[in-house]
Amino acid sequence: MTIEVKFFASLREQIGRSEARLDASEPLCVAEVWAQATGNAELPVNVLMARNMEYVDSATPVRDGDEVAFFPPVTGG
Repeated sequence: MTIEVKFFASLREQIGRSEARLDASEPLCVAEVWAQATGNAELPVNVLMARNMEYVDSATPVRDGDEVAFFPPVTGG
């Protein structure tokens, strides 16, 4: 199973890259994708997560070919 992972804004700077590709042999949820893609870094509080451009929570299952994105909360004014 291949999963494309993207990191945006300050998370990209924190992780040190903007994307990763995971090859998993078993089903994963979004939180497990974060753990594998970041070397088990702690998932920041309030981080936004998306699977295939739709907001999801950390327990959402991921399928082969999915894109999972992580980005910090956005504020504006």
